[in-house]
Amino acid sequence: MNILQALFFPPEQPGGVSSMIPFMLDRFNKRGWEMELFSLPKRVRGKGVEPVQFATFDWQAYTGNPIVEKYIQTYKDYVWWTKMRLTKSYDLIHAHHPIAALVMKQLFPDTPIIMTVHSSFEKELLLNGKIKENGPEYAFLTSIYRELEERVDQLLTVSHSFKQYLADYVTNPDRISVIPNGFDEKRFRPVPHENKVPQLITVCRLVPAKGLDTLLLACAELKKRGNPFVLHLIGDGPIRPELEQMAIELNIYEEIIFYGYMLHPEDFMPFFDVFVLPSRAESFGSVFAEAALCGLALVGTNVGGIPEQIVDGQNGLLVPVDDVPALTAALEKVTGDPTYRYNLGRIAWDKAQNAYSMSRVVQQLKSVYRTYRKEQS
Repeated sequence: MNILQALFFPPEQPGGVSSMIPFMLDRFNKRGWEMELFSLPKRVRGKGVEPVQFATFDWQAYTGNPIVEKYIQTYKDYVWWTKMRLTKSYDLIHAHHPIAALVMKQLFPDTPIIMTVHSSFEKELLLNGKIKENGPEYAFLTSIYRELEERVDQLLTVSHSFKQYLADYVTNPDRISVIPNGFDEKRFRPVPHENKVPQLITVCRLVPAKGLDTLLLACAELKKRGNPFVLHLIGDGPIRPELEQMAIELNIYEEIIFYGYMLHPEDFMPFFDVFVLPSRAESFGSVFAEAALCGLALVGTNVGGIPEQIVDGQNGLLVPVDDVPALTAALEKVTGDPTYRYNLGRIAWDKAQNAYSMSRVVQQLKSVYRTYRKEQS
C-alpha cells in the first residue's frame, strides 16, 4: 500500500501531532510499508485563489469574519500547494487536520481518506479569549466536523472524551473510532537520577487554556508552606510576559526557569521528578503520555482526555480545573514524599508502555489501513 500522511504543520515543528507522525512513518517504512509525509510550509501564504465550497453548509454566511477568512485562505493555499507538489496517486491518505482531509478529498475523490481529529481549534480559541461561545467563528469551526463526517471515509479521534465532544456536531458518532496517540519509546524513556530538591516540569504553549496561572498560584502557596521545589517551564506563547510578572509578584521567580521554545524537551525531561499541567481543556494531552514514558509522576486536571491517562492515586493525581488549593495539595503530596512519587512514576511508565507506545498505535492503524486495502481489492 502506498499511503500519504497529510499534516497541516511541517513535521519539523514541535508539538504532539507534528512530532509524532514522522516517527510513526519511520516504523511503517521499516516494516516495508510505502509511506510519505506532506504538509503546508509556513512560507505559503496568500497563494490560493480557487473558490471553496462545502457540502453541508455555506461558509459564505461568515464572510468578513477575520478568523473564518483566514481559515478559508489557508484552505485555498493548501489546494494550491497540493496541486503543485503532489503528482502521483495514493492507495490511501491519512489526514491529521480538517483542512488537509477536505482538500485531499476534493483533489483525490476516488482515494480513501482517513481523518484523525486531534484537537478542538474552537475550544482552544474560546479558552484563550479569542472567540465567544456560539459566536460566528464557533459556529463555523464546529460545522467543519459535520463536513468531515459527510466527505471523508473514516473519522478517528484520540480519546473517548473527545469522541463524546464530537457527538454534538455529527449525525452518527458511533462511526468514529478512537485510537490514542502513540509515542516512540526510544525517544521517551526513564533515566536513573536523584534530585535533592524536587524538580517539576511542564511543557506547553503559554496560553490561557493551559491554566498556568493556576500553577503559579499553587507554587506560591507551596513555597509559603516551606516546600522546596524548582519549576521548569518549557514553551513560549503570548502570555509569557504576564506569567513572568506574575512569578515576580508572587515571589517565586527564583524557583521558576522560563526556557522558552525548545525543540526536543524529551532529551532532558527524564531527569525531572514530576510533570504538572493544570489544563482547562485537552482533547488527549500528548505531553502526559510523553512524561509517563519518561517515568515521571503526573499531576493533571480532571478534564478532556487527561483522566483517560491518569487514574487518580495510582499513576498520578487529578485535580479539578482552576482549583488552586487542590493543586497545591497534590504538589505538596508528590514533592514531599520521594517514595510515593517514584511509585506513581513507575506505574505511569508501565501503563504508558502498554497503552501509548508507538508499537501499539502502529498495530491499530495497520488494521484500519488493511480494511481499505480489502475494500479496494
